[in-house]
Amino acid sequence: MAEKALINVALIAPEIPHNTGNIIRLCANTGARLHLIEPLGFDLADNNLRRASLDYSDISDVIIHKSTNAFLESMDGSDIYAAIPDGSVKYTSPSYKPGSTILFGRESLGLSEEIVSNIDPTRRIRIPMRPANRSLNLSNAVAIIVYEAWRQMNFMDSLDLKHHNNELYFS
Repeated sequence: MAEKALINVALIAPEIPHNTGNIIRLCANTGARLHLIEPLGFDLADNNLRRASLDYSDISDVIIHKSTNAFLESMDGSDIYAAIPDGSVKYTSPSYKPGSTILFGRESLGLSEEIVSNIDPTRRIRIPMRPANRSLNLSNAVAIIVYEAWRQMNFMDSLDLKHHNNELYFS
């Protein structure tokens, strides 16, 4: 089995290659492991996926799972959070820890009721939005939650940005 990931991001049956490409790039930049759960709504060789992920596909940690059950079996022992629009708690409420998993549904339908009902209500997370709005773009939602989880871990394994003489540099 692979080394425990800092954060696991799981996409169940993603439909839009641009979103998945952006998420691949995000995961590469944050050290998160991406789990893609079939069926996928696109081919992994899709030009739109490659364009959105740039060359980060080569350095990202992506695992393909044949089914939701296969994925869940592989995550035995992981704290799993379901990201849904009507979650019981705000995404900032949980105390994420290394190995936590954040589960996202397909762009058009979200997570199925069957999956959500198997997640403890205290792990059904939501991103607050204005009342008249239904949803966020999937890749934006993933970014918001992954960066919160990583922030809680003090941006473990990151490059720190420092200022010196009003110039920004990496250390």
